[in-house]
Amino acid sequence: MPGPSGPAGSSGSAGSSGSAGSAGSAGSAGSCGPGGPARLPVRPAVGRFLVLAGVFVCAACGLVYELELVAFASYLIGDSVTQASVVLSVMVFAMGLGSLAAKRLRRFAAAGFGAVEAVLALVGGSSAMVLYAVFAWTGGWGGLWADGPRFLLVAFSLAIGVLIGAEVPLLMELIQRVRRQDAGGAVADLFAADYVGALVGGLAFPFLLLPFLGQLTGALLTGTVNAVVGAALVLGLFRRDMTRRARWLLLTANTVVLALLATATVLADDFERAARHAVYGQDVRVAVQTGVQEVVLAGDTDGRPLDLFLDGRLRVSGSEERRYHEALVHPVMSGPHARVLILGGGDGLAAREVLRHPDVRRVDVAELDPGLARLARHDPGLSALNEHAYGDPRLHVTTSDAFRRLRSTPTATYDVVISDLPDPGITASTKLYSQEFYGLLRRVLAPDGRLIVHAGPVSARPRAFWTVNATLHAAGLRTAPYRVAARETGFAPGPDRAAVTSNVPRDWGFLLAARESPALRLEPTAPRPHTLTPRSLTQDARAASRTRIPGLPPSTLVHPRY
Repeated sequence: MPGPSGPAGSSGSAGSSGSAGSAGSAGSAGSCGPGGPARLPVRPAVGRFLVLAGVFVCAACGLVYELELVAFASYLIGDSVTQASVVLSVMVFAMGLGSLAAKRLRRFAAAGFGAVEAVLALVGGSSAMVLYAVFAWTGGWGGLWADGPRFLLVAFSLAIGVLIGAEVPLLMELIQRVRRQDAGGAVADLFAADYVGALVGGLAFPFLLLPFLGQLTGALLTGTVNAVVGAALVLGLFRRDMTRRARWLLLTANTVVLALLATATVLADDFERAARHAVYGQDVRVAVQTGVQEVVLAGDTDGRPLDLFLDGRLRVSGSEERRYHEALVHPVMSGPHARVLILGGGDGLAAREVLRHPDVRRVDVAELDPGLARLARHDPGLSALNEHAYGDPRLHVTTSDAFRRLRSTPTATYDVVISDLPDPGITASTKLYSQEFYGLLRRVLAPDGRLIVHAGPVSARPRAFWTVNATLHAAGLRTAPYRVAARETGFAPGPDRAAVTSNVPRDWGFLLAARESPALRLEPTAPRPHTLTPRSLTQDARAASRTRIPGLPPSTLVHPRY
């Protein structure tokens, strides 16, 4: 993927340097006069190779910084498409500004490049830790900081983009000073090293840095590499073109930067534990990165209810989960329910409510994250909360994507399907609220089968809720909407973390669907739920209907509308 350090960011800057080189004004990297060759300690061919190697490493580090910001923005704020668009577009714009600003530094290309790399290493390497610190110790972006994360994200994107954009004109100047060549050839060499470096950085981030080092240490290590390579290139190759004072200033600056990054790396684990306690409370029992998401279990000690966080968002609150899961499960079980499919629900709590019905013969759970399923089976607190549902022989768990699972399921397999998935506003879940997805669900339902969809909070996001309703109708299903209000703080309020601390009413919206208009009721002979009655269910349906937004188009894979 050609990122901002590639075509968009580099072409303008390279063009300015190339034209300068072809005009015979390559400039100076220190005390040499304009157009004079650099006084290198090695042959020009070796020097040129070392400069291109530096371009390669710096491009890889630059793309890691960009991806780190995108990942943290999606994790801390939500709505990954919007956050990625903000980060990348601001960064590309800032790279243009950096390229223009660097034109003034071309006379001092070596010293300027060394200074840019030192600042970039510090800003880029520390960006993840600063973002996480502000998130952890300002109440989850609430109150005064409700818009803080977006401003901070833009500020980092702008600063890193300016610094990355400043690299290319200075490197072009250095290449021309090592061995003068035509502008087109110099641009081609520079871009080749830049793009290959960006490829390596783009692949290293998800496959090496993130899984083995984590976001904080990965960013700090990238900054360290960036600082070492930048300092080594300038002080090793171009030291004769700088004054003694400039060399000492660069050496001191890079020593300070490396000391700060090394100190932060040593303290990263302690920092992460302290930040986690600031976010989740002092009684965090389990915190694991499963490969799919971060799973945190807090509470279940000293009388505090157990809370389950997935990627930092509260997904199960022990004090409220029964209201949610009873409202999710019991209305859809009013009818044939021998064969049940649960999409999501790896915590086992929806399965707990399903298994309370003695005439259920088989329950299939399609959970994307095997780590969450293992915790639900083995963790004492979570397994007690789901009443050891994983020990019931009727329950069968498979690790699979919901979309893929439905495509491989035979027609009319299930009497009941329960869609217990993250809210539609979360980008990764959008395809699971599409017309195509509901078409697959309709196919696997028995002729008199019923489907229940958790469609996000009604009061906070009525447009998203009624878009899900319109999408179900477009897939040939009829619906009965209802909502259940949370008595306390609720959970899973939406894709944006700011919603956690907002003052909007907290509730959960559900859509009961079938081929024919479904009756919203509780089965008289079924086990009685603790928090739901026929009367409250009727009131919940009326409350949802009052928020109706008519005329909304359905959401599809190629045109998501959440």
